[in-house]
Amino acid sequence: MIFFPPTLLYLTYMGQPELPPRRYTAEEYFALETQSDLRHEFFEGEVFAMAGESIAHNTIALNVAMACRQALRGHQCRVQIEGIQLAVETNRHYTYPDIVVSCDPQDQQESRRLHHPLLIVEVLSPSTEAYDRGLKFNQYKKLPSLRHYLLVSQKTWLVEWYQLSEHGVWGHTALAEAEDAVVIPELNLTMTLVQIYEEVGVAPMKAGFWGEAE
Repeated sequence: MIFFPPTLLYLTYMGQPELPPRRYTAEEYFALETQSDLRHEFFEGEVFAMAGESIAHNTIALNVAMACRQALRGHQCRVQIEGIQLAVETNRHYTYPDIVVSCDPQDQQESRRLHHPLLIVEVLSPSTEAYDRGLKFNQYKKLPSLRHYLLVSQKTWLVEWYQLSEHGVWGHTALAEAEDAVVIPELNLTMTLVQIYEEVGVAPMKAGFWGEAE
């Protein structure tokens, strides 16, 4: 997804004025979403526009969603991609993760938004990377159900896997080799980097990539 900071929110789209610069209640935000051609995220009364993504971004998201969906066939879990809203903090923060997986019975009854994700995946974009790593992840950590958070690069083969331990500590694993895999037993999921980057058209990581990125 593309996250526009407040200073860019109120630009025009297709010649029409964007949302006026004021704070909204959650109810007003929900009403605006039902009427808007664009999706928006909501944080503490501010509404942020989202825009289209690259083909690489969408291909990665589809590959991850398909792997999750195949692993969870026959299980009471939902795999949702991009257009489904996540209630991070009721009346305060609502997002549209690239992929979200929930196995909570309450979420099985929902029609518009999820509340209890077990896995969230964000495909990194230049305009969203700092947000996905910082504020957004800090907010996601408040979700009691969340156990796994994946950040997937679209520049090279790199998946950063954050896992919540039984002691309540978030660990970090960087996956960069073709045979590396995200293995989540509670989701019956084994997902290799080859699967994630199939037909994406980006090269595996080269030596020195971390230094260049910095």
